[in-house]
Amino acid sequence: MAGRRIEMQELAAELGVNRATLFRWVGSREELLAEILWSLAERTLELAVKDAPGSGGERISAIIGSFVALLDDAAYFREFLRREPERALRILTTQAGTVQARLVAAVETLLREEITRARLHPPLPPHDLAYLIVRIVESFLYSDIITGEQHDAAKAALAVTALLGSDAPPASAPA
Repeated sequence: MAGRRIEMQELAAELGVNRATLFRWVGSREELLAEILWSLAERTLELAVKDAPGSGGERISAIIGSFVALLDDAAYFREFLRREPERALRILTTQAGTVQARLVAAVETLLREEITRARLHPPLPPHDLAYLIVRIVESFLYSDIITGEQHDAAKAALAVTALLGSDAPPASAPA
C-alpha cells in the first residue's frame, strides 16, 4: 500500500511467477486487497487497544476513537479511498470483502472482555452491538464517499460513547 495501485501482473512479475500462480496463491485482486487492508487494520486496532485508558464503555469508546483517528491519519488508507472509492467500500463494508466481518469479530471480543469483567452491561447482544459500532465507524469514516459530506472521524467515537452511555467530552460546536 505504498500509495499506488496494486497491479496483479506487476506483482506476479516481481515475484517471478505467472498470473495464474499468483491468483492461486492470493485469489483475486480484491481478495488480496482485503487481506492487506485487514492486516493493517488489525495492527492499528492492536495499537488502539494497547493505549486505551479506562474500562467498560469508556475503554471501548477510547479504543474506537483511537482506531478511527489512526486509520484516518494513514496516508495509504486515504489514498486508497480517494483512488478507488467504490472498490474500497465494497471491500471494507460488504460481504464481498472480509474486513467488516473480521472487524465486527474483533470489536465483539473487546466487548465480551468488558462484559466478562462486569464493566459493561449492554442492552444488545455483543455481536449485534459490535456490528452497530462498526457501522458507526464506517458511517463517519467514509461519509465523504457515501453521502458527499465531509468525513469526521472524531464523531465516530462520540457516537459510540453515546451508544454505550459513557461520559464523554462535549462535541465542539459546528463551524
